[in-house]
Amino acid sequence: MNIKELAKKNKDYVVDLRREFHKYPEPSWHEERTSKRIKEELDKMGIPYISVAGTGVVATIEGKKSGKTVALRGDIDALQVNEANDVSYKSQNEGIMHACGHDGHGAMLLCAAKILNESKNQINGKVKLFFQPAEESAEGAEKMIEEGVVEGVDGIFGIHLWSDLACGLVSVEEGPRMASADLFKIYIKGKGGHGSLPHQGVDAVVTASAIIMNLQSVVSREISPLESAVVSVGKIQSGTRFNVIPDEAVLEGTTRCFNNNIRKDFPEILERIAKNTAASYRAEAELEYTQGTPATINEAGCSKIAGKSVEKLLGIESLVNMERVTGGEDFAMYLEKVPGALAFVGVRNEEKGANYPHHHPRFSIDEDGLEIGAGLYAQFAVDFLNEK
Repeated sequence: MNIKELAKKNKDYVVDLRREFHKYPEPSWHEERTSKRIKEELDKMGIPYISVAGTGVVATIEGKKSGKTVALRGDIDALQVNEANDVSYKSQNEGIMHACGHDGHGAMLLCAAKILNESKNQINGKVKLFFQPAEESAEGAEKMIEEGVVEGVDGIFGIHLWSDLACGLVSVEEGPRMASADLFKIYIKGKGGHGSLPHQGVDAVVTASAIIMNLQSVVSREISPLESAVVSVGKIQSGTRFNVIPDEAVLEGTTRCFNNNIRKDFPEILERIAKNTAASYRAEAELEYTQGTPATINEAGCSKIAGKSVEKLLGIESLVNMERVTGGEDFAMYLEKVPGALAFVGVRNEEKGANYPHHHPRFSIDEDGLEIGAGLYAQFAVDFLNEK
C-alpha cells in the first residue's frame, strides 16, 4: 500500500469535496447538510457509521487482522463570517463562512477513509473516523466524549490546516501546542447617582476600570515568567448617559495558558482580585468563570509516530518546528482521555492568495495541502496500528 500515491490519485476528490463544503457552510450544531453529505460518501464506500452528538458522524474501518484501535478526527463546522472571496465556490449561506479550514478537515478525512478502505486488507486493527460538530463553540468534542466515542480507542490523531505555515510543511512536535481557552464575566454592583455628585454614589465604571488594571498583574506577578499566559478583558458594558453614575458594570474576557495547572488556578485568582478591588471602592463583584477547552498537549509517542509519517510522505525536510499557538482547540479534550497528537499542515501560499489569517473574511488555502492532509491522516493510522 503506497499511501502517497493513493492520496495523489484522489486529489480531485478531496478538492471537490472541500469546495462543496465551503460553498454550503453551516455553524456549530447546525451541520445538517454537511453531515448528510458525509454519510452519503461513506455509503458509497460501504463504510459503516453511526450518528453521534446530533450532527456528528463516527465511521469504522475494520482491518483484516485484529489489533489496536486508532481514531482520526476532523471538525466540520463553520463561522459567522461574511465571505469576501470571489470564487466559484463562495459561500451561499449569507453570514456564514468556512474561515478556519474545517471544510478541508472534513474533506481530508473522507479522502483518508477512501484510501484506508481501499487498503483495509493491509490494516492491523481498527480505524475510527470522527466527523465532529461544534468545534468553534468548544462543545463538540465534549459531547462526542460523553456519548462514548473514545471508549476502546488506543490513540487519536487530528489535523489543523494552518495559514501561517507554508504549504508543504507540517508541524507535529510533542508537548503543549495550543492554549487552554476559558471565558469569564465579572458583575460589578455599585450605587447610582448624579454625575455632578459622585460622593453620593458608588461608581461601577471606576470600579470596573480598577479591576481591569489590577488584572494586568496576574500574568506579570502571579505566574512564573517561564510560563506563558494571557488574561484579556475584551468587553465592558456600563452606563446609560454622560452625567449619570451607573450602578452596574459587566466585564467579559478570556484566559489562556499552556499549563493546565495554571488553568485550574485562574478562577480563584480572578475572583480574589475582582472582589477585593471592588471592596476598596465600596462596590461588590461576582465572578462567573466558564471552562472552554484545556491546553492541547501532544503525547510524545504519538508525535514521534506522526513525525515518521510525515517523513514517509514528504521527506524529513517538510517536518518543521512551529511556535505554539494561544488559540484554543477542543481536540484537547480527546487528548485528556487518549494519547494522541494534533498536526499543523501548512496551506499558506501568497501567490495563490492564501495568506490571510484564520477567521478573516478572505481566508483561503492552497488546496495542495488537502492531498498532504488526507495522506497524513491515512499514514498515521497505518503507522500507529503497526507500531509494536
